[in-house]
Amino acid sequence: MKVTIDNITIDVPAGTTILNAARMIGGDVTPPAMCYYSKLKDSGGKCRTCLVEVSKGSEKDPRPMPKLVASCRTGVMDGMEVKNMTSEKAQDMRKGIVEMLLINHPLDCPVCDQAGECDLQDLSYEHGTEKTRYEFERRKFEKEDIGPYIQLHMTRCILCYRCVYTADELTKKREHGVLERGDHAEISTLLGKALDNEFIGNVIDVCPVGALTDKTFRFKNRVWFTMPVDAHRDCPTCSGKTRLWMRGNEVFRVTARKDQWGEVEEWICNDCRFHKKETKDWVIEGPSHINRRSVIAQGHYEGNVGMAKQPVFLDKVIGKQPRLLMNIHDVSDVNRKDIDLSKIEGPAHSDDFDKKKLL
Repeated sequence: MKVTIDNITIDVPAGTTILNAARMIGGDVTPPAMCYYSKLKDSGGKCRTCLVEVSKGSEKDPRPMPKLVASCRTGVMDGMEVKNMTSEKAQDMRKGIVEMLLINHPLDCPVCDQAGECDLQDLSYEHGTEKTRYEFERRKFEKEDIGPYIQLHMTRCILCYRCVYTADELTKKREHGVLERGDHAEISTLLGKALDNEFIGNVIDVCPVGALTDKTFRFKNRVWFTMPVDAHRDCPTCSGKTRLWMRGNEVFRVTARKDQWGEVEEWICNDCRFHKKETKDWVIEGPSHINRRSVIAQGHYEGNVGMAKQPVFLDKVIGKQPRLLMNIHDVSDVNRKDIDLSKIEGPAHSDDFDKKKLL
């Protein structure tokens, strides 16, 4: 099927959602997603940050869809035309969604362990406003202990359900879920039970905000002061492929490796995550590639002595595919020899001057 997103046409297989089609294009064309997770069944449709405008339904039915649709839940049709960055409606709606997500979210960024790698933080910078119009008291929750390794901050939760779906798929018996309804809804455990499972630590990696954090890393360091490196070990429970967050020779935190969309590549067990904090436990492969736009990349650690420098491609640097760039020679008249330079409004190209006459 052919689908056009922000004036870029791409062929995708049947059953592809608009969001995944946009991810195939990459760059700014891709809508943000706070609840959708490609590796979790039934995820998506909760946060509404991926809303897009469908200006043409398909070749058979070219009528536009009357309302903005969630790209993570809407499948493409042959000939469909979608607007994301080029839609004023989608951008305006996204600002409203961000404002709604931040209504009850506290200003914990200075003390939150998720700062520097928080999806909501990035989303608020791109689509948020400087001030809040909310004048009422924010939600408050009683502090709850859900286990020795995971810290729950319910005031930061945006109810994306990712942690619930992760526990459903990776564990045989889930202990936590969403209780109550509406503005009283919260993530909690049944009868005060602790989250106790060999793979339950993965709920930390899937959380897009700082609602679920690692107690073994809590308040120990900022992520932009650490050096993420890919490492592996022979683990009988999981693949053993992880990302170590180091400072010097000390391992501060162990997480799963993530792809360019911030999704876990392979799930890891609690033993690798919480108990293996020595460099002797791991075989270090080299520095992890971090998006240059991230504050974590400010250390410029890639390419250091003893580290394999990874290649830098144009689309990685600018965040867009080269096809999005404009060729100025195709749209500008200043390079033509038959043009009178004195009649051109603005600067002309140096090749248009006759150097012999100037001499």
